[in-house]
This record gives sequence, structure tokens and C-alpha cells, in this order.
Amino acid sequence: MTDAVAYELAQVNIARLEAPLDSPLMKDFVDSLDPVNADADAADGFVWRLQSEEGDATDIAVFDDPWLIINMSVWRDANALTAFMYRGRHREMLARRREWFDRVAQAMVALWWVPAGHRPTVAEAEARLLHLRAHGPTPYAFTLRTSFPAGTSVPVVGEVPAGLGCSV
Repeated sequence: MTDAVAYELAQVNIARLEAPLDSPLMKDFVDSLDPVNADADAADGFVWRLQSEEGDATDIAVFDDPWLIINMSVWRDANALTAFMYRGRHREMLARRREWFDRVAQAMVALWWVPAGHRPTVAEAEARLLHLRAHGPTPYAFTLRTSFPAGTSVPVVGEVPAGLGCSV
């Protein structure tokens, strides 16, 4: 079944910090987290976001690297996600991302379709991102520029090649 109602769009993006979150360099970023997350929670088409007890995901480990932070959410579709991403406070944060995060050569964002109601895990997100790095956009993991129809994210058998982590 490829009915758009039966599937939702998961997204993960990770970033390598320029400095510890409690440093003066990161103050504006940290101060913006709660308002931007509140905007996401209220956005049309928003379904779910990964968060710890603190209300964000900055303390959730990804790729066993303390310098990486993760953002993961589920949306009704790509239109809802992009409408949020490129408006308001989130757009302002995107414009300043080079102040807070290192440039990394590998893909740091992946999208995939999940059955409605599924909440992806960090391990699932890591696998999707590594697959995107190894194979480019496929129905298993893709980008906003190269997307696939709802319901086409199929499991992949086999291992992701080693060495596709998040080195600068």
C-alpha cells in the first residue's frame, strides 16, 4: 500500500558542534532550542520529534561521538517539513548554522518513509544516514532534492561499509 495517509516522513539531521553546548559560542543556539522546538510542535503537519527529559535531543548520543548532536522528527509529508524548515525562527537558525557547527563532507541529513505511528530510533536513523552516504539517494534513505514516493522505504539486507562515520 502506498497511500500517503498510511505513511509519514521521518527525518534525521546531525551536526558536529564547534564548541561545547555550555560555551559562550553556543549560547544563541542553545537559547533558541526551546522556542524553535515549540514552533515545530505547533507546525502544521508535525507528528513527533526525538527528545530527552530536557525537552530536546542535545544529550542523546549519535554515532558514539560526543561532538555530534541529533535532531530527528516525523512529519506528514515533505511539504510540511519544508514549510517549517524555511520559515520563522528555524530559518534564522539555519542562516547561522556555520557559527555553531563544523562543515562535514558526508551527508548529515536523511529522510525516509515510515508507517504512520512508527517512531524511529537513533539506531534506525544512523543506519539510514550511513546507507545514504554509501549508496546515494534510494527509497531506503533520500534527501529533499532526490525524494521517493510514500511507502517506498524498504528494508535493506546486508551491512553498511565501515568508515562512513562523521569525521571532518
